Amino acid sequence: MERLTSFLRNPFSFLFASKSGEERVAVYIVREHKRGRSLSDVLDDPFVRNRCSEREIARVLERPEVIHALGDDIVAEQVQTLEKT
Repeated sequence: MERLTSFLRNPFSFLFASKSGEERVAVYIVREHKRGRSLSDVLDDPFVRNRCSEREIARVLERPEVIHALGDDIVAEQVQTLEKT
């Protein structure tokens, strides 16, 4: 009941709320991937699993900043592999 009354007092409070769980997970995935961990390893972390459902993880992976960060690393790996041959 308390949540309802606080919402009714300030219905736009969500605009000023701190980062959502999905946003924190997105930041975590990008950071851990840049540290050299594979995406599957990062997605299996308890940090990710405890904060997001499968559907939420799918939404996180559709975020432009996540796609950009993971995509850039994958492209760089491919370029390095091609240069070695």
